[in-house]
Amino acid sequence: MNKLNAHALGAASALLAALCMLVIGILAMMGVYMEAYQIMKAFHIWFDATLIGTLIGMVEAGVISYIAGYLFAELYNRLSKS
Repeated sequence: MNKLNAHALGAASALLAALCMLVIGILAMMGVYMEAYQIMKAFHIWFDATLIGTLIGMVEAGVISYIAGYLFAELYNRLSKS
């Protein structure tokens, strides 16, 4: 049975989340796609439609996504041993 690389899945999740936050932050700074911005702002404490707020939101989303991806891979690997 194939095993998931927990670090690789965590890193890929973090990179994708940070990229999404960057795109949403840039669009929000331009005044476009404000619905997505409002949703992200509700879930990410430090995310804002400024350069600093976008960078901090990227870090926050990256950390949360890395942890979630890592835990998912670890759980999958442990449950798939049988």
